[in-house]
Amino acid sequence: MPNSRPLENRTAIVTGASSGIGRAIAEKLGEAGAHVFLAGRNTQAMQESKQNIEKCGGVASIQIGDIRDTAQVQALVDSAVAATGRLDIMVNNAGLEFPGSIMEGDPESWRTMLETNVLGLIVGCQAAVKAMRSCNAQGHIVNISSVSAQRNNSGVYGATKHAVNVISSSLRDELEEDTIRVTNVMPGATSTNFARHFPREFVNKIISLSGMEFEAKEGEHLPPEVLDELQKNAKQLLGNAYDVANAVLYAVTQPIEVNVAEIVVRPPRAMTLAH
Repeated sequence: MPNSRPLENRTAIVTGASSGIGRAIAEKLGEAGAHVFLAGRNTQAMQESKQNIEKCGGVASIQIGDIRDTAQVQALVDSAVAATGRLDIMVNNAGLEFPGSIMEGDPESWRTMLETNVLGLIVGCQAAVKAMRSCNAQGHIVNISSVSAQRNNSGVYGATKHAVNVISSSLRDELEEDTIRVTNVMPGATSTNFARHFPREFVNKIISLSGMEFEAKEGEHLPPEVLDELQKNAKQLLGNAYDVANAVLYAVTQPIEVNVAEIVVRPPRAMTLAH
């Protein structure tokens, strides 16, 4: 019989675990037996995930912080090691997008994307590798990129995800002699609140095309029940966050001799958006 808790006695960190893909990954790793450290900015959402993990017999801890602060990233890794004596899995998931053209974009939005999607991820990789080496772990680094990185005209957001791909490949080369593997996961359009910074007319159009009567308001997150119904009604265009989480679980449960370099997880139809 397959082991239902293949990550028993392992420690995992997931950044951006408050919602969407990060939340799904954290819950999936917790269900598989890992002690999961959820890092994000929404305490209530992470408390709900912690409860879900504990209902399945898992263990979860919560740390509030901003991934753009490199000292907080290091402190996150340090706290996980201090609490459990080890680190086995680091999922650098935190990310966001401010869509828009280069000519009309806001430099402060670009700075936020670069500091979150790139700098926070690099520091997370560096801190995690040092921690994994210190406890002789057979470790895994998982970086969440995007299918936007497969296009060369995907704007500033796409540029940050191209950077993630380069960082993952470069780190994989650096770790060839270590017992640490690096997996780059590229999700396509997924039913999450990732589009919270998108124009409301675009979001409402997608909701309308899915057959739902709901009006998204500027700056507000979509309720979980709306996201669930949206995904069910628009499966051709929007993937499920737990499909991405399953891909991550697959990668981190492979033998250390297996190097799962890249995984693309996307719905049947591509949703190519103007940057």
